[in-house]
Parts: sequence; C-alpha cells; structure tokens
Amino acid sequence: MDVPPHSRLLLRAVGRGDQVYGCVNGRWALKAPDAKLLNQEGSVIGRHFAGPTWQLNDGSWVKGRAVAKQVAPDATAVPWLLLESVGGTGRLGTVRFIQRTGTHGGNVPDGSCSQNAMRSVPYTATYSFYEAGQ
Repeated sequence: MDVPPHSRLLLRAVGRGDQVYGCVNGRWALKAPDAKLLNQEGSVIGRHFAGPTWQLNDGSWVKGRAVAKQVAPDATAVPWLLLESVGGTGRLGTVRFIQRTGTHGGNVPDGSCSQNAMRSVPYTATYSFYEAGQ
C-alpha cells in the first residue's frame, strides 16, 4: 500500500464521522462516508463525502478511486486503502494519491436489513495526501 517513489506528503488529516450504509436486496452496502477532516490540533479543516471526495474549507477538493486495499489490523475497522486521484482543484488539485490508514470502526453492519433502511457506523481514519515529488 505504499505510494509510488518520489511522492511527497502534502497533507495528513484525521477523518472522524460515519460510514453510511443502505440496504440493497436485503444486504448492507456502502453509500458514502460522512466525516469531518481534522488537523493535528483537532480543528476542522474540511470534510470527506461521496465520490469518494475530500474537500478543504478553502474549497479545494480531490476525488479518488481505490487502486489497492489491505485488511485493517482492527477487525472492526474498514480496510486500509490506496486511492489514485481522478480530479481535483485548488490546493488538493496537485494530489496524485490518497492513503487511508489507521482505521477504527466503520465496518459494514452484521445481518440482513429491510429495503431502504440506512445505518451510520462511526469510524476514524488517517488520510495522507501525496503529490508528485522531484
């Protein structure tokens, strides 16, 4: 799950919120994340939502697609991911890769469900945003 050589860390943030699941044909399916992005001091610097998309308070954003997945050490946690940028603007427009690591919680709910049911499962994760380096 390493980023390519010569990648440079642009930003690291903690995502804190929910993984939102909906019921599809009696089974839980991920609809979207709904999380705040926090800096090291714990201040909200942006948000993470469907796409998957990360948007900072300055309006810059990056959207990604998963290219690698790894089971999290915490069995209750969503997997660790490596995502590649598929577009963005502003400060996050230079991001080439996003790593999701350090996940806690957020796993798909157990059991079956009723059509149109929704469930939010709390989670946290570390998001590292990388741009191409020299």
